Amino acid sequence: MKKIKVGIVGGTGYTGVELLRLLALHPQVDLHIITSRAEAGMPVSDLFSSLRGYVDLKFTDPAQADLTVCDLVFFATPNGIAMQQAEKLVAAGVKVIDLAADFRIQDIAEWEKWYGMTHACPQLVKQAVYGLPEINRAQIAKANIVANPGCYPTAVQLGFLPLLEAGVINPDFLIADAKSGVSGAGRKAEVHTLLAESADSFKAYAAGGHRHLPEISQGLAGMAGKAVGLTFIPHLLPMIRGIHATLYAQLTKPMDVQKLFEQKYQHERFVDVLPAGSHPETRSVRGSNTCRIAVHHHQDTNRVVILSVIDNLVKGAAGQAVQNMNIMFGWDEATGLQVVPLLP
Repeated sequence: MKKIKVGIVGGTGYTGVELLRLLALHPQVDLHIITSRAEAGMPVSDLFSSLRGYVDLKFTDPAQADLTVCDLVFFATPNGIAMQQAEKLVAAGVKVIDLAADFRIQDIAEWEKWYGMTHACPQLVKQAVYGLPEINRAQIAKANIVANPGCYPTAVQLGFLPLLEAGVINPDFLIADAKSGVSGAGRKAEVHTLLAESADSFKAYAAGGHRHLPEISQGLAGMAGKAVGLTFIPHLLPMIRGIHATLYAQLTKPMDVQKLFEQKYQHERFVDVLPAGSHPETRSVRGSNTCRIAVHHHQDTNRVVILSVIDNLVKGAAGQAVQNMNIMFGWDEATGLQVVPLLP
């Protein structure tokens, strides 16, 4: 089978290097262009020595890169970049996967409120398919542009999905208490992510409202068939990779929640429902595209607690993007993603 030509816009961040790690050994992919304005001309393996012997490309200045020769382009860029280039690429027949938030939220005014800029390509938002395969697999298969979900939204939505879909919890009272490793903040230099600032400490942030809140609320509303009442509070953990989401909901009818989750995800390659009573660890998914979930039902109450863990850079970003690419091109969904988690 002929390989496809793949381009990556923004290949110098943590998401970009994670894409390179996964795509370097993908049997159907020819890495063709990797852009970086600051590192143009530098061999990729000089910046990321882990890729020596696997990636022999040099970074290309975005102004000199002809992305229209690619079959698919990943945008591993900050918010606001993909929306300026995606329309031209789609018109040229190039498929696009945006790992930022430019096409995730259907309500343009809501997006502009949370992201603080005017959307440059609102007409393409309606075409974009939200790339959570466990919900939108059929639509992803036909999509020309996919909005890859955020890391927190992936862990939270996969945790609430079976309960909301079955209509067995109160959608007006949902709580997502989520924690992320420092790599979720990106590779840019900032004081709060310095070792001396983030190590041996633990804190909540954006308690008044986080940018992922409207994305999560939009997804949960789609599952519930109505608006939801969600409290979402993110926290920063003193570790590099991983997200742990502890989710709370109120059951509205008697339900074997363990059986519900097992049946919902029994055919999902990248969602692992653990045995009853389990407590998943972030290290159990490190480096992999797997979401591990455990469900706890307080038998003497109507409360249910869902524990959901992912690697924020894989199932929360690059791995899910590769999963979406596989679906878009009709390949086995796990191609290039058969990675055993790293332990310790």
